[in-house]
Amino acid sequence: MPNIHPTAIVEEGASLADDVKIGAYAFVSKDTTLKSGVEVMQGAQIYGITKIAEDTKICPYAVIGMPPQDTGYKPEDDVRVEIGRNVMIREFVTINAGTKKGGGVTRIGNNCFIMIYCHIAHDCQVGNNVIMANNATLAGHVHIGSFTVIGGMTPIHQFVHIGEGVMIGGASAVSQDIPDFCLAEGNRAVVRGLNSVGLKRRFEREDIMFEKKERTCLTIYLHYNRDARKLNKFGDILYHSRRMRYVLLYVDQEKSADIMANLKKERFVKKIIPSYMKDIDQDFVGSLWRESERNSQM
Repeated sequence: MPNIHPTAIVEEGASLADDVKIGAYAFVSKDTTLKSGVEVMQGAQIYGITKIAEDTKICPYAVIGMPPQDTGYKPEDDVRVEIGRNVMIREFVTINAGTKKGGGVTRIGNNCFIMIYCHIAHDCQVGNNVIMANNATLAGHVHIGSFTVIGGMTPIHQFVHIGEGVMIGGASAVSQDIPDFCLAEGNRAVVRGLNSVGLKRRFEREDIMFEKKERTCLTIYLHYNRDARKLNKFGDILYHSRRMRYVLLYVDQEKSADIMANLKKERFVKKIIPSYMKDIDQDFVGSLWRESERNSQM
């Protein structure tokens, strides 16, 4: 029989496994399903059609299943929240229900860790083993790949897709998609390199394939910082100095002469200097395990 505190409110019709725990002053709606091992702690509130899988913990004052924060939203039937197994949802987290136009479901995978004051908006799809540090915020329709880590105080713009195994630095602001296994940070966030630590933790050395491609780095001085994004079509932005108004841009070495010629025609470009800065280590697989191999031989 579920262990329900006398001050908790559990509406008639809620489906609770026999070992579910409901803390003091918690609220559970009639359309909620709580599987074995779920614990809803003091003051937490669960609304609407919400399904929570085994061994998930809802910490004090988290609110799950409330309608979206959308000025055009009107009440809809059969919109819901689905949360996977062994998820930790810390204090004051908010997770909104989906909408019909967005698929109807806000979904969180297994083994996630959602820290204090995080927000997950309507229709977000969060994969397995995702970590969201304090105050990370997902706007509507955001997709987060499995094994991704989002730093604290980081908002992610609506409809953005974050790949698998991504690491996003704290206090970033993400307004564009980020590919799998990348490191990203900044306001606005840009890709800084590969998440080599994440790759090493998840895969064996022989399982990682990396295509070598010779590239060169160009230092491009701009008239205005707002034009930096226009360089994305020419190569990969490694760094943007807003104070000095320059960008480090990696380009295909074979095409570098043509790219420089095209850049010189752009009015927003002030000056171009081939920097000859060493590219991101293309042989990172070879060096990634070098330290661990050296330690194992000692």
